[in-house]
Amino acid sequence: MASCEVCGNDYRLSFEVHAAGAVHTFDSFECAIHALAPVCEHCGVKVVGHGVEADGVFFCCASCARRRGSPASAGELVDHAGRAPDER
Repeated sequence: MASCEVCGNDYRLSFEVHAAGAVHTFDSFECAIHALAPVCEHCGVKVVGHGVEADGVFFCCASCARRRGSPASAGELVDHAGRAPDER
């Protein structure tokens, strides 16, 4: 058994995540997300899915990247989530 580095739970089904040359131990995906997921620079939500990166800044979606407006490339981002295949 190994202890979760976030909550300290000593759990027989804990798991390791190898990221950026470091090894992390967690008892749940919730704790792994809490510790490792990037945070949207506009709304502050944890980026759990693919998210968007514009000029090295992370956002949860293209809308947040455009609203923040700081990265020069953000204006060119297109968010296709929820659109029909023939819509652009």
